[in-house]
Amino acid sequence: IKLHFIGRLQTNKVKDVIGLFDYIHSLDSIRLADVLSFEENKQKKKLKYFIQVNIGNEAQKGGVINSELSSLVHYCKFEAKLDICGLMCMPPNNINPDDFFKKTKELNDNYSFDHLSMGMSNDYQSAIKYGATFVRIGSAIFNND
Repeated sequence: IKLHFIGRLQTNKVKDVIGLFDYIHSLDSIRLADVLSFEENKQKKKLKYFIQVNIGNEAQKGGVINSELSSLVHYCKFEAKLDICGLMCMPPNNINPDDFFKKTKELNDNYSFDHLSMGMSNDYQSAIKYGATFVRIGSAIFNND
């Protein structure tokens, strides 16, 4: 069983997260990449990461904006030496997510990443249509409306 950390990750929690999880779906800054890299080396454990893209450019959501994605991907792969396996997005609420999923898929393909983390209980079918390999369907399973 591989354990996945989903949600905003604070740098002061990295030590615990590295010890517990195999994947992190919310890498969104150079600062966080540096802390993750340091802690991976310290604990001698390698994780897989999804870079979170703020695909809708929403101020209230985490993630790197599209114009800064390329430099963050480069930094994470070549400077921090993190194993980036794909991108993650959460499209804006109450808007058809298809265009956002399509754009994230195109970005993911540009980097030739193997995985794509997008879609939640209310839109996972659309996310799968656009290539999601990981979906977050907790509320559908646990009936948390």
